[in-house]
Amino acid sequence: MELRQLEAFAAVMTTGSITAAGRLLGRSQPAITRLIQELEAEIGYALFARNGPRVSPTEQGFLLYEDVERMLAGMKQVRDRASEIARGDARPLHIAATSALAAGLLPAALALPGPAHDTPKIQLRSMSPEQVVHEVLTGAAEIGVTSLPLEHRGLAVHWIGESACVAVLRHDDPLAAHARVPLAACADRRIVTMQNPYRLRRRLDHAFASAGIAPAALIETNSSLNALAAVRAGLGLSVLEPVTAYGLPLPDVAVRPIDTGIPFFFGVVTRDAKVLSNVATAFVDALASAARTLLPDFVQHAPSEHAQVLQSLYGDLPDPKETPSP
Repeated sequence: MELRQLEAFAAVMTTGSITAAGRLLGRSQPAITRLIQELEAEIGYALFARNGPRVSPTEQGFLLYEDVERMLAGMKQVRDRASEIARGDARPLHIAATSALAAGLLPAALALPGPAHDTPKIQLRSMSPEQVVHEVLTGAAEIGVTSLPLEHRGLAVHWIGESACVAVLRHDDPLAAHARVPLAACADRRIVTMQNPYRLRRRLDHAFASAGIAPAALIETNSSLNALAAVRAGLGLSVLEPVTAYGLPLPDVAVRPIDTGIPFFFGVVTRDAKVLSNVATAFVDALASAARTLLPDFVQHAPSEHAQVLQSLYGDLPDPKETPSP
């Protein structure tokens, strides 16, 4: 495969048109068509279904694009880094984070005085927890900030944060008058909740089931930001992780503690055995400082507590905070 073939493929995927892809790359329409045909001949299957001047990606085309997009982004980083080295610039700080932590916590940490705040170039990408792990393990990101569970070989966990989930309601919802919302009051209400059954959703469902609560209806989403917007629009209430709720306050939306402890765990990770830059080391500490300021009940766990926290997440042990002292 040639780079120009992959660039032509990505341009057509992005613009949805061979003509527009040609304009984007400064090439003629026949040249883009030829590059796509050469790539299809090389890999042995069609990337686009053609209907006259219109094209639409095939299923194989969508699957290939995921890797091509990542590869082209990596090539751009290599080009940019080569130019930075030539100019004597410092290495950029690459951060990968879940969308909730990228929006709710990272800006506060980057705003704190210190090396990260003064770094001339920072690259922050939001993605799923699984993608955060991949970015860190492959070296594409120097620091990863993600929710737990997290048990991948090759990662170094620097610290684990814990904070209780909160109720998110419209300001005119009668439950907003409570200083602490009873979880039982969520019965027969429409609930906006998370979609991934293997992360926070698992603990939310367990808490509702333990309290005998049956929601009247559900809106499922993969983003806490979407949940906040749905609540603001009056579509229901949500029991949400606290980072987005406190980190991105919205007008007409009230955030209240709930009377049932549903812990949200998140962590800061890097690639194991990798020596961090001074900027990255300082930013790991800045993230903890920002979390302490943002979250009223923030508890910072040491990396040595990782196994115990994971066991509490999987339901093998009671939550560490509820374990009586000897």
